[in-house]
Parts: sequence; structure tokens; C-alpha cells
Amino acid sequence: MDIQSIDGIRSEYINDVFGNQKKSGDQTFGTIFNSALNMLNETNNLQNTAESLEIQFALGDADNTHDLQVAQQKANVALAYTVAVRDKALEAYNTIMNMQM
Repeated sequence: MDIQSIDGIRSEYINDVFGNQKKSGDQTFGTIFNSALNMLNETNNLQNTAESLEIQFALGDADNTHDLQVAQQKANVALAYTVAVRDKALEAYNTIMNMQM
């Protein structure tokens, strides 16, 4: 899934994670790492919520397809964003490792 073509999307979660770093000016590795872990936890929670709603729908306990689709879309977007961040982090790592000293 190519998310680079998506423009103009704003998320309160993204602003919270990265906005707090810009305000505080604290750009240590630990802060960025903790932000990444929080992002992974949020993605995991969204995936678990979507899976739970899918199971409830399959068992007939829920009949609201709108909530199911919203949860699935949130989980998909969060996963795509997490993968994009991971890819950029690996690209930065490879760039640093290939630098001449």
C-alpha cells in the first residue's frame, strides 16, 4: 500500500506524538524511541479492536457493519503508517551505515 500519495491527512495522535517533542525541544534517542513504542502499542490496540469486532460480527453478536469498517480502516491506516515509519528508520540507518568516515 503506497501511502505517499495521501496528502493533507492530519491526526491528533500524530500531532500529539511529534508535537510534544517539538514543543519541548527534547530530541534525545530515548524520547523518539518511546514515541515509536507508543505508536506500536497504539497500532496493536487498533488491530486488536478490529479483530475483536470482526469476531463479534462473525458470531452474530454485533450487526453494525459501519463500526466494523471504521475499526478495520483505522487499523489499516495505523499499520500502513507504522510500516512507513519503520521503512524510513531503516533507510536512515542504512544511510548512516554507508557513510564514509
